[in-house]
Amino acid sequence: MSQNLSPQAAASEATFLGLIRRQLTKPKPLPAGINLTGQVAIVTGSNTGLGLESCRQLLALGLSQLVMGVRSQAKGDEAAAKLRKEFPLADATITVWVVDMESYDSVRDFTAKCATLPRINIAILNAGLAKLKYTTVSSTGHETVLQVNYLSTVLLAILLLPILKARKPAGTPAVLSIVGSDAMYSSPIKADKGVSVFSQFDVPDGYSSMAWYSRTKVLLAFFVYQLAQHVDPDDVIINVSNPGATGGTDIARLLPWILQKIVILIQYFVARPVGVGASVYLDAVFAEGKQSHGGFVSDWAIKPFPPLWYTDDGKDFSQRLWQETLQELEVTEATLKELKSYD
Repeated sequence: MSQNLSPQAAASEATFLGLIRRQLTKPKPLPAGINLTGQVAIVTGSNTGLGLESCRQLLALGLSQLVMGVRSQAKGDEAAAKLRKEFPLADATITVWVVDMESYDSVRDFTAKCATLPRINIAILNAGLAKLKYTTVSSTGHETVLQVNYLSTVLLAILLLPILKARKPAGTPAVLSIVGSDAMYSSPIKADKGVSVFSQFDVPDGYSSMAWYSRTKVLLAFFVYQLAQHVDPDDVIINVSNPGATGGTDIARLLPWILQKIVILIQYFVARPVGVGASVYLDAVFAEGKQSHGGFVSDWAIKPFPPLWYTDDGKDFSQRLWQETLQELEVTEATLKELKSYD
């Protein structure tokens, strides 16, 4: 549905007033009667902030099994212990598995573990970061924010999709929601024709933490729309969700101390409480349904893509991104065909 919204709506979202409107939007309650007894959910980046809070909200709805995907086993175990203490009467199994989003091998190992689960109803891919300085991942050669927020995240999504399809209950789609950001509306993404999409990330010149972060969120929205065309929403609904500017998160953990304090100060005045931000994740999973397939969910509603999407340059950019990503991840058309039953 996001793709069918108007360029004017996208342009409005990209203004400062659009940002303020989003932040002042009142939360929408979930549909009544949700009971997750017997269901299994996977949440990555789940030992702090929005990821941990979304785990709390899922457990409060009666979730039977939670898989927490974390980078540090020790920190994940500590977070899991907190959840068990908060929900002492819950008959829920909480498992902690390591997934290092800087490593393709770690992503593959994590999905192999997920394939052992008896069923999977929900997957929320929340892991992400912003970094002050330009760094690269030695195993891939790519800039770290690009690697974590985009490349490894979409690899995880692609690998999880056939598992979700195979492990979902009969007659009910699984849901895969990938965490994006409305920062994509103001992103300085470059859509120059004939130029590699990833080339604007893998150079240190002009590096800016916010610019690189917001660009990766543009890539996520564009790629997820394309990926959704290969997935039957009766099998798996896939969307991108945006919690908005939210306090109590760990997104600035790699920034210097003084910049962390500035971020905290800004969050104090404009940010949502972490529980409100995480509720957008659950809205994307439980409330928006098949209309959200391939779309962008923000502020408890389906919202437009960035203005670039609705241009000829955006369409060309989207195709180049799709091809470059499949090549980087060594994903073939045969792999994609397994995700959807074709007549």
